[in-house]
Amino acid sequence: MNKPMRRVAVFCGVLILALLIRVNYVQFVQADELQSHEDNRRVSIERYSNPRGDIIVDGEPITGSVETDDPDYRFQRTWTDGEMWAPVTGYASQAFGTSMLEGVNDSILTGDDDRLFFNNTIDMLTGGDQRGGDVITTLNGDAQRAAFEGLGDRKGAVVALDPRSGAILALASTPSYDPTSFAGYGAEDEEAWVALEGDDEDKPMLNRALRETYPPGSTFKVVTAAAALENDLVGDIDEDTQYDDPYLLPDTNDVPLDNQVPGVCQDANVRDAMRYSCNSVFAGLSNDVGNEGMIEMADRFGFNEEHFVPVRANASVYPEDNRPQNAMAGIGQASNRATPLQMAMVASAVANNGTLMKPYMVDQLVAPNLSVIEQHDPEELREAVSGDTARELQEAMEEVVEGNDMDRGSISGDVRIGGKTGTAQRGENNSEPPYAWFISYAMTDEGSPVAVAVVVEVGDGDVERDLISGTRFAAPIAMDVMAAVLEDEG
Repeated sequence: MNKPMRRVAVFCGVLILALLIRVNYVQFVQADELQSHEDNRRVSIERYSNPRGDIIVDGEPITGSVETDDPDYRFQRTWTDGEMWAPVTGYASQAFGTSMLEGVNDSILTGDDDRLFFNNTIDMLTGGDQRGGDVITTLNGDAQRAAFEGLGDRKGAVVALDPRSGAILALASTPSYDPTSFAGYGAEDEEAWVALEGDDEDKPMLNRALRETYPPGSTFKVVTAAAALENDLVGDIDEDTQYDDPYLLPDTNDVPLDNQVPGVCQDANVRDAMRYSCNSVFAGLSNDVGNEGMIEMADRFGFNEEHFVPVRANASVYPEDNRPQNAMAGIGQASNRATPLQMAMVASAVANNGTLMKPYMVDQLVAPNLSVIEQHDPEELREAVSGDTARELQEAMEEVVEGNDMDRGSISGDVRIGGKTGTAQRGENNSEPPYAWFISYAMTDEGSPVAVAVVVEVGDGDVERDLISGTRFAAPIAMDVMAAVLEDEG
């Protein structure tokens, strides 16, 4: 064989060898990855070849599956009160995948989870179709409805927790969407999806309860008060402080920080400062605790870390910053950012005598034969503050409600209510309407069964700027949610 022919033969041999290596690599190394890849249409077809398991609230399914005439996709997902529950369930779409609980628990709901092997084997031997398992949530249907209807047509979010266990009782976000509108893969489904994805103004698919971070405003003063008590800056909530009204921000050319209520914040104690929401006192306390001390306290309440409930919640942020910015962060402004979940955790830790429980919203995963394949056990996240500090904070938060004669709605008088309002500035130079906040808890003789955080984005022009407050827009929603939980508890 001459030299050129030999070179061609060697080259062809190398190509054949490379092809064999590639074929074997695809078949044996990449097989599992390609088989389960999200762009593999067979995965989606298999997902909807049988009815999905259900997501359960109060013992009843809030999801379902309907049989279709489609030759590929035999079943399509349905929801009851889809808009109300979408922030919890997410979507399960033949064209666009899954999210939230539908996504996190997809293998259970489809029946593909290894823990369902026995059930699937029995179904195969008996000729039955593979069935998905169910997801039993911790949600309270009455509380969820109170939250969703309370928010109405405004943007906002509500999170309610059981402080004793960390169980999520309500998780609402508005505006919302109906997952049914794009559950299939046809032209109408695509049109609905594109419209929702392209709505940059309302962002209906944004889970504001878990994924949006807001300046927490004066609700964060509970954390600042905790830092002051834990660091012995004040002996108790009735000890006078020594902060001028107005307070001059440190390291500035005497930039004053004013208070909303005149004449009551000069040297005010923490009890009165909480009641009248004195910026001067809490900015001064934050400055004296220092940035490192404030970060440490915020961290103890859950800031600066993601939380998985099991859906991921964005981290709230108490930042490293200079002295004037740290003073402002101590009143919930500057670069201080928190999710509604995070502020519900703050109220929850105070209500639970300082112990912060890990939030969760799935109680059980159940096989089709109703056997429990996973049971969640409540887990302590950490001790946010001492029991003594928590009880001092409870007194201060209850003074906010009682001292300001806040409307308790339908909550009876033998239940103690603690709360903290917030009106958080937003926009460059405070150019946009503020956010209205309220965090709260209800306390009975057996402890606190519910803590709530509410944030409402009041639209520009909806109401005069000076009338926007947590008391007016957020507190009534929280009271209704707590009343729903208390009624079910009773």
